[in-house]
Amino acid sequence: MTNFPRTCPASLSSWALAASARAKASTGPDPLIALGERELQVLARLALGHRNRAIAQELHISESTVKFHLAKILTKPGVESRGEAAALFHTVA
Repeated sequence: MTNFPRTCPASLSSWALAASARAKASTGPDPLIALGERELQVLARLALGHRNRAIAQELHISESTVKFHLAKILTKPGVESRGEAAALFHTVA
């Protein structure tokens, strides 16, 4: 299991980007490569079990924007649910 910060939002963003970089360096394609920086930030918080409202507050964006990013997160790697997206993030990271 990967150790990742549970309380420090500032380091969470850098952790998500570092996890994506590690995945790029590993063998095999990175299923999260198509995601942008903000989408990775949203996904990292989703993987921690945060709800849309909490994600919006932490990232200083609206809940509608979180929903927009989540729709892109589900579409780009081809997952069908929030749970699948979180599991994929944990697998790659």
